[in-house]
Amino acid sequence: MSPDEKKLDNPIWHSLSETHKNFGIDYGNIKFYHPDYCPFGSFTEIENTANAITEYAELTNHFYIIGQRPNIPANLNLKDELICLQMIIYDKIDHNIEDEIVKLGENHLDALLGLVKIVYPEYFKKKTAELGNYYGIFKNNQLVAMTGERMKMDGFTEVSAVITHPDHVGKGYAKQLVTHTVNTILNQKNIPFLHVAETNIGAIKLYEKLGFQTRRKISVWNITK
Repeated sequence: MSPDEKKLDNPIWHSLSETHKNFGIDYGNIKFYHPDYCPFGSFTEIENTANAITEYAELTNHFYIIGQRPNIPANLNLKDELICLQMIIYDKIDHNIEDEIVKLGENHLDALLGLVKIVYPEYFKKKTAELGNYYGIFKNNQLVAMTGERMKMDGFTEVSAVITHPDHVGKGYAKQLVTHTVNTILNQKNIPFLHVAETNIGAIKLYEKLGFQTRRKISVWNITK
C-alpha cells in the first residue's frame, strides 16, 4: 500500500481538501460537500463538530457522515448506520464492451436524474453529475444503465452510481460501464475505488469478478432533522 492510499480511510475529507475543494463547505475540522452536489461530510477530530453539523443541517433535511460515528446534536437524529465495503482496483479490466457507451452531458441530465430517481434518489442530487464524468447505455432512446465518478482526490477517483433500470438488469450493462469507467480512470493515472453496502452481495461478486478487492469497511451515518 502506498502512503497516499491512507487518504482513502477518510475519502470525503481528502476529496474536499484536494480535487473537489471548490465543491465543499469547510467548517474547520469537519468538511461537507455542498448538499446540491452530495450531502456527505467527514471530520478528522470529533471535538467541536456539533455546531458545524447543526449549521449544515440548516441547508438540508438529511445528510450523511462517512467514517467515525459522529456526535449528534440533540436537535438532530441519527437514523441508521450503513456499513460499506471500500473496494479498490489497480489494473485495467479485460472485458469486452459490446454496447455503445455514451458520455453523458447536460443534454442527458433529465434522463440521468430520472434513472437515479428510480434506484438511488437519496444519494444523487441535482448537481452530483458535475463532480466527474458519467457514462450511459441507451436502448430505444431510453437510458437503461449508467455509471460515473463521484469523490476525487489527488491520485484516486471513486466509481459511483452503478445503476441499471430494473427492467434491464442481467444484460451485462453494469459490467461494461464499470469496465469503461475504471479503465478511463486508470488511463488518467488515477486509482479507482468504490463503496458498496456489505449486504449487496450481488454487486460485491460483480466487482470481485472484475478485479476489485476489499480494502476496508467504512460506515455511512444517516442524519435527519
